[in-house]
Amino acid sequence: MSDRWRPLPKELQVSPGNPLLTGAVAHPQGVYFSVFSRHATGMILCLYQHPHDEAPTASLRLDPVRNRTGDIWHCYVHNLKPGALYLWRAEGPFDPHNGHRFNPNKVLIDPYAKALTDGSLDLCSALAYDDSKPDKDLTFSPAPNDGCMPKCIVVEDDFDWESDTPLNYPLKECVIYEAHVRGLTQSPSSKVKHRGTYRGVVEMIPYFKDLGITSLELLPVQEFDSSERFRKNSLTGEKLSNYWGYSPIAFFAPKSMYAFPEGSDHDTFDPEFPVKEFKYMIRELHRAGIEVILDVVFNHTAEGNELGPTISFRGFDNSIYYMLAEDKRYYRNYSGCGNTLNCNHPVMRSFIHECLRYWVVSMHVDGFRFDLGSILGRDSQGNLLPNPPVIELIAEDPILRNTKIIAEAWDAGGAYQVGSFPGERWAEWNDRFRDEVRRFWRGDDGFAPHLATRITGSSDLYLQNGKRPFHSINFITSHDGFTLNDLVSYHQKHNEANGEENRDGIGENFSSNYGFEGPSNSSFIEETRNRQIKNFLSTLLLSIGTPMILGGDEFRRTQEGNNNAYCHDSELSWFNWSLVKDHKDIFHYVKMLIAFRKEHRAFRRENFFTGEASKQEVHGEEPQPDISWYDENGADPQWDKLGKVLIARINEHTSDSTPAYLYLLAFNASPEAVQIMLPWERIFDPWRRVIDTSLESPHDIEESEYPNLDDLKKYLMAPRSFALLISTSNTH
Repeated sequence: MSDRWRPLPKELQVSPGNPLLTGAVAHPQGVYFSVFSRHATGMILCLYQHPHDEAPTASLRLDPVRNRTGDIWHCYVHNLKPGALYLWRAEGPFDPHNGHRFNPNKVLIDPYAKALTDGSLDLCSALAYDDSKPDKDLTFSPAPNDGCMPKCIVVEDDFDWESDTPLNYPLKECVIYEAHVRGLTQSPSSKVKHRGTYRGVVEMIPYFKDLGITSLELLPVQEFDSSERFRKNSLTGEKLSNYWGYSPIAFFAPKSMYAFPEGSDHDTFDPEFPVKEFKYMIRELHRAGIEVILDVVFNHTAEGNELGPTISFRGFDNSIYYMLAEDKRYYRNYSGCGNTLNCNHPVMRSFIHECLRYWVVSMHVDGFRFDLGSILGRDSQGNLLPNPPVIELIAEDPILRNTKIIAEAWDAGGAYQVGSFPGERWAEWNDRFRDEVRRFWRGDDGFAPHLATRITGSSDLYLQNGKRPFHSINFITSHDGFTLNDLVSYHQKHNEANGEENRDGIGENFSSNYGFEGPSNSSFIEETRNRQIKNFLSTLLLSIGTPMILGGDEFRRTQEGNNNAYCHDSELSWFNWSLVKDHKDIFHYVKMLIAFRKEHRAFRRENFFTGEASKQEVHGEEPQPDISWYDENGADPQWDKLGKVLIARINEHTSDSTPAYLYLLAFNASPEAVQIMLPWERIFDPWRRVIDTSLESPHDIEESEYPNLDDLKKYLMAPRSFALLISTSNTH
């Protein structure tokens, strides 16, 4: 084995330690250890020499008098150095019907571990129970699991940040790009040196800068079970794995696999390498002006239901960490993954709080997106609380005050809180925006009024709750569902490769294939798909609120109709960068669209439209409403009779030293061409065309010299197209 794994001291001297120092904290003369367990009767610290040791080099039994303060077991091991490997054993009652599942034969991962040697439980006897028995979870297993369990690593925080701090851009200024660390560069088409790693993300910085995004939202990077204990791909026979990462095992530890290039020997690297590589990625992204938002999963763990493996929380104090059913042998399941964390128990609440602070203070991240965030609002019985303590704690914590907090405001137990998630500081994924924009552009009847509400910030959801338009995270696609290419290429999901006979994944996607299921050689179908993609992206990036783009949509990344690719660590999920060249017109369109949004503050409003005239006069003329609505004839729309055409005029008031702008946004979801009347004001110049998605690139979006429409009073819109016109005050 490599000498990187530092030898343990020949003699281990143990002192009581400090219960206030959580996890493993390095000190110049040793290491402090502590762990929580209320119901344990004994605690053993196991120290290892190498990552795959099948037995500890030393087992240190803690004295329940000297090494326990309240529910905290703690000690100080003299002369131990950073890089040391450790696990715990907890002794106590094995009484599942009363919620206790202690088993001293099973080594446990420290919930506060800052790094692990690996995140895979492949071939692991960590499974606590004998599969051959019908009630296997009631059988106490004597089999040790040291050899296959990842080891915790003592980490020293000695990284040179070079004066870096979180960027924390205001939400209204952000364009979020959602991506997977490994999937971003794992394909050979990425041409990067460090494929599938944190460094690979750094190598993509020139691309991110060119595209113009401000914020990178990463799928889970907290250490998760990435093993291949899943089913097989029924089409190819390949093993499926937990690719997305929504199966956490260590919330403080960055995913170790993302630190190492493909095929490297982890044992030849510094034990603290994953932490250092993650910090390097954050520092370099910040240096380039790109902030980082982490997708975090504080709703369940990889331990699953009563038949799952004992990895960490279950073995330390099952009845505290999880929501248990009336018969405490079983778990309440609001996550859809077998268990639910007891987030509003004071112990778990403190754990979440400390974890978020760690990622902000020690790792410099800028924000968090909370997967199944409504679970944070449930009590131990699963009831939704009116003022959930953990949600309030996160929002009001002084250290997290400038940190972005974004909720997926629903869960798998039926809670749906979009527009009503507690707390004025929380932003929310707005799935109403996703679904209603999809339905409008598909041509569904009656969705023009809904589109009007969504593109203006969803005031129906957020205005009465004291929130602003930017609290709406607008998106058309995300990791969970179709890519944008597949949204316009498939009428139905095609998840056969997941090995579940296409039963998994969202059934209704509000998609259309426009004449053929999947890739097509028809120029008409391809032109329609391209136009619809531009329509979707225009709607997203010119709506009031905070836009989020699914990574790869800017060059038509496909998952071949799979809308639930959580288990595919393969070319199906990896970014195929050759598509950038194949669809350079789409990439150029998105790039220019982002630049236009950044240049024009009318699309980054802090407040909702009122429809009322501004108190500010423009050179003696009558003040104009901040937004006006029209039908294709230039008349006020009859909302209950509105068809598939919607026209909005936005009036941007400015100071006397700069011109006032008018913007005309015209949406035509009809399969027929429509001629629209152009509203006009005397003090404004003739309309100029910025965008028309029916035109060929590069005229679909003009870069700077916007063509003048002279004195045109009508504009012909092609079928299924979007147009943006602009006019400037001629009296400035």
